[in-house]
Amino acid sequence: MEVTIDIERLRSDLIDYFGSAMMIFPMAVMDLTEVEKASPEELLILARRNGFDLNDYVIKTFGK
Repeated sequence: MEVTIDIERLRSDLIDYFGSAMMIFPMAVMDLTEVEKASPEELLILARRNGFDLNDYVIKTFGK
């Protein structure tokens, strides 16, 4: 069974995650830049590394 991830929603949530961290850790700007430029595969790795549950980003399709 093939699973489709909403990459743009994941990217947006990662940008929010690292953007809010910049208030406390200014070096998070480097992570933010990495998220903005990341390929879909790199986003999945970053999300897993930072504790995101990828099941929250699965695009559900019905009728297949």
